Amino acid sequence: MHKTRKSLPLLAILAGLVVAAMPARAQIAGPIAPPPKFEVKRLPAKPDPGAPPLPADEIIHRFTQNEDLIKKTYEAGSIDQTVKVEELADHGGQFTFTGEEYSKADGQRYERVVKPPESTLHFTEFSLEDVKTLGGFPLFFLTTDQLPLYKLSYEGQEKLDQINTLIFRVQPKTIGRTPLFDGVVWIDNQDFAIVKSYGQFVTDAGNAPNGFPFSMFETYRENLTGRLWFPTYIRSDGVVKTPKDSIPIRLIVRSENFKAEPAVPLPVPPKLAKQPAQN
Repeated sequence: MHKTRKSLPLLAILAGLVVAAMPARAQIAGPIAPPPKFEVKRLPAKPDPGAPPLPADEIIHRFTQNEDLIKKTYEAGSIDQTVKVEELADHGGQFTFTGEEYSKADGQRYERVVKPPESTLHFTEFSLEDVKTLGGFPLFFLTTDQLPLYKLSYEGQEKLDQINTLIFRVQPKTIGRTPLFDGVVWIDNQDFAIVKSYGQFVTDAGNAPNGFPFSMFETYRENLTGRLWFPTYIRSDGVVKTPKDSIPIRLIVRSENFKAEPAVPLPVPPKLAKQPAQN
């Protein structure tokens, strides 16, 4: 297509010269056939994901209802948590904090120190309070009461390890002071639960608090109890500016040993019918 577009002016000049050289009667012998219509074909902005195995609204309804129970159960219990900040540079060190995240009667989440922090950082500085802030950054549960705040669009399917997932783009409808998630979620197509998310938390002031070095978060969930999937691994890469250089750093938050009263089991959703192979 590119070569054709470049040659069009030359063809037009040659055609003009030929017409000018023809005798007058040849020029009025009949109308000149119009040139073929030239159309520019553009690739779509993204591949067509095709139709979901169930109506998108039905998938959203199922997994947001499950999110209600997952969030309620998670926040009613406690879970051990290790927060690590690594300097991704030659001779870089790390800062590690081990604690327990739990809820009080007021419904707020708190962090209890289980093991004193250890630091071998060479280029950056992090305190216990800094790492508590990192570990307590908002978790994302897309519950039914939060659903009206977002616009969701089906983006296709992907296999994560051995899990078949349905992908949805999640965007805030409006942005204000409360952090809202802006990113992508992967939904297990059997349990209808979020098993992975990747994105940022945005407000009208930006996507990270002032001085906060991390903005994009990749979160994996694990099936810890019953059919409930809890966030157990969070990773984010960032950069800290020092007087001499900029140091890439990585945040890793690992959660394990969830402790809570047995939750009401989720109803078993019907399995999705297999789709016919595409030719």
